[in-house]
Amino acid sequence: MTYDELLTEADNDGLIVKEKPLKFYDGRIKGRKIAIRQNIPTLKKKTCILAEEIGHYHTNTIDILDQNQVLNRKLERAGRLWAYDKLIGLSGIIQGYRAKCRNRCEFAECLGVTEEFLQDALICYKEKYGIMTEIDGYVIMFEPSLAVAKKLD
Repeated sequence: MTYDELLTEADNDGLIVKEKPLKFYDGRIKGRKIAIRQNIPTLKKKTCILAEEIGHYHTNTIDILDQNQVLNRKLERAGRLWAYDKLIGLSGIIQGYRAKCRNRCEFAECLGVTEEFLQDALICYKEKYGIMTEIDGYVIMFEPSLAVAKKLD
């Protein structure tokens, strides 16, 4: 999903997205307003940040800036998981496999996300699904490194 597609989705959800000179955060949501730091160097990074902020809109309604509180950390993770599923998901991992991606750099390029975002998503998926999971006739393994195989019937 591209940045422009996310902007359209945000608009359809009644969200207002503006690029601003934020000092301490890459992105921030308050109510229905999302601010994205205007000098983010790449479109991929902006896309990942916007997806996470939209994810926070869909998964919580409180201020979670204080990450010392357990509830806030859980809500932060929920917003990120929403973004990971939106931009990558297990189907995206399979898409990368079908596109013959050989490493994380190629997977990230294929999916239009940053390598850091992909890495964080894979860690989150490992926590959620364990060391492997099956979907749509494929086995996705998260340990010892990312691997995908077509299931034999």
